[in-house]
Amino acid sequence: MDNIELYISRISKLANRNKELNREMNEIVGRYNFIQKQNDKYLDLLSNFSFEADDEKKSPRKKIHRFKRASLLYASIEGFEKLNGHPKAERLMDKLDELQFTMDQIAKKYNILKIKTVGDIYIYGGGMLEENRTNPIDVILAAFEMQQAAIEVNGGENNSAFWELSIGIHTGPVLAEPTGRKSAPFRLAGDAVNFTSRLGKACKAGHINISAMTYELVKEFFTCDSSGEMPVKYKGMMESYFVEGILPELAKPEQVNVGNKEFNTKYSLIQFLDIQEEVLDMMEQNLPEKLFYHNIKHTIDVVTEVELIGWAEGLGEEEILILKLAGLFHDSGHVISYDDHEYHGTVIAKNMLSKYHFTEERMDEICNLIMATKFPPSPKTLLEKVMCDSDLDYLGRTDFIPVSNMLYEELKVRDLVGSFNEWNEKQLTFIKKHQYFTDTAQNLREVNKNKQIERLERLLSVESRAES
Repeated sequence: MDNIELYISRISKLANRNKELNREMNEIVGRYNFIQKQNDKYLDLLSNFSFEADDEKKSPRKKIHRFKRASLLYASIEGFEKLNGHPKAERLMDKLDELQFTMDQIAKKYNILKIKTVGDIYIYGGGMLEENRTNPIDVILAAFEMQQAAIEVNGGENNSAFWELSIGIHTGPVLAEPTGRKSAPFRLAGDAVNFTSRLGKACKAGHINISAMTYELVKEFFTCDSSGEMPVKYKGMMESYFVEGILPELAKPEQVNVGNKEFNTKYSLIQFLDIQEEVLDMMEQNLPEKLFYHNIKHTIDVVTEVELIGWAEGLGEEEILILKLAGLFHDSGHVISYDDHEYHGTVIAKNMLSKYHFTEERMDEICNLIMATKFPPSPKTLLEKVMCDSDLDYLGRTDFIPVSNMLYEELKVRDLVGSFNEWNEKQLTFIKKHQYFTDTAQNLREVNKNKQIERLERLLSVESRAES
């Protein structure tokens, strides 16, 4: 009884958490849609008062890209006021070139796009090469490394830093017009650019100044202190924050700007939302027709169930992450073949997860869980038990009959099953032999599973009498 109460409590907390997240998301989307409509209106007005040359007017207007959530990084290199008359000026300029090159390499490492360079001011954009939910974190991690690169560049007297960086970061909707140039593919417009540059200009050298929007998205990862309020046209005063480092419990010992295992797990849980979107889109476009059971709905059901059972079984965030990823990919192999779809799912998982920089060890764990769902189930570890119980959760649910009928229709069109009566007999034989492996599933599903056995027996009895 205690396990059931704990399970119900966890479900309630998750439901409330999802409700709150949906409310916040709807508010953000609503604000974004309003801003988008305003920007469209302003762009139309600008087009009516353009002073472009006649030949430019004839060329079609390039399509504006609207990034719902991009993170802009403004970096200004400081120290030129100390350069005039310095005995090592030439050497310091070489070090400046080294710093600029290193900054670009760091941006590439974090998949951040270099947008613009004006003298020794640089603007980068995260979440623009590929839209993702982790870009605010990625941009801050890149900013840490850029600041470290500035420290390591040799210069100045008494081993003090000569070149220093002032960095401002803001996250929000961004309008970008393609330029057709490889070196600077977008021309940015909108308040986000101006606000980001002001954050950078108002920042002390050697510090990272972020907006309130960025802070809300990263505060569970980084230690931040208020840096005051900044006036923004038409929006009043807006809060800003200095980023001091990764939260102590998420940082490696004596390395405040390097994440530990817990940091990586929390980061990957955010990545999961992007991965889930990509996998479900892929499945929606490529799953064969008449896949009535092994479809997207079943995948979502399994992802939800592994999380609920996993929490109830006392698993941690890292284990829940592995289970959710395995649940997400476990039937994706149907886009390649109905047979051996588990194996094909592992191939898809490895190809896709490698793009998100998952380690080989982590990908092997996920693939082992996918293969654990191969029929008949024979799980050995707790995670495999959670996976198998989630995959066959419908056996103990009240919607067993309609779900079972969908599986029958799927097998029937592929000539893998005979009459409906034969199917019910096979189902009855299977469900009688089946057992749930986790305590949670046994407590929650066994009673209802026994009711389904009784329903099938009554159904077969009626069919038998009708035939006789």
